[in-house]
Amino acid sequence: MKIKLVILFILVLTGLSCKTTLKNTNTHRKLKIEWTENLKGDFSFKDKWSYPEYVYRNAHGQLSCDGNCPLETDRMKDASGKIYKDSLQAFYALIDTTHVFHSLRSQNKMYEYSGTDFIEFHKTENGIVKGKSANNVSTNSSLIIEIQNDSCLVWVDFNSIRGLGQNIFPLTNGSITVDRKRFEEGTLKAAFDFHFKNTLEPNIPLFWKGLIHSKIKTE
Repeated sequence: MKIKLVILFILVLTGLSCKTTLKNTNTHRKLKIEWTENLKGDFSFKDKWSYPEYVYRNAHGQLSCDGNCPLETDRMKDASGKIYKDSLQAFYALIDTTHVFHSLRSQNKMYEYSGTDFIEFHKTENGIVKGKSANNVSTNSSLIIEIQNDSCLVWVDFNSIRGLGQNIFPLTNGSITVDRKRFEEGTLKAAFDFHFKNTLEPNIPLFWKGLIHSKIKTE
């Protein structure tokens, strides 16, 4: 009888432990999507474009690369940074000078964030649409959005380069309105206003709001 009671007690404790663990790990709150047939707003930013990061126009009027570039490109430039005429074709075979159209216009309060104009979405085989805003040299906080049916999960990934470590800021409340017709056509056109829990400094509020106009790629 005593053995049965001990076993029962252990099972109860195990069950409570599992529930507690599940509660602690399930930190992402689902947010209901507000669908509309014709989302209004100034989405003119979608017609603007930039070169990929590290690509710029040098003092000689040439598109060049500085930073995260193939090492062999350094040998194709003189001391002033001018690309040798006989190296131009080889240089541009190594450097991507594609026009990248803007997909995000937003403002926020985040750590180590200098701004980004880009967010990419792709649709998985099981129908989930996953999006992540782009980082760069001075932007280390990314907005994450995962859409499934009529709801989405939202959080911010912060990967510090200044000793604050890797952090997740979970959504506390907010809203997102999505143009249904454009979504069905393969484009996420949305307006959002999100607020997040600051797990580093609880007294400092964090938010991210703005507009999205991004093609949804298929895996």
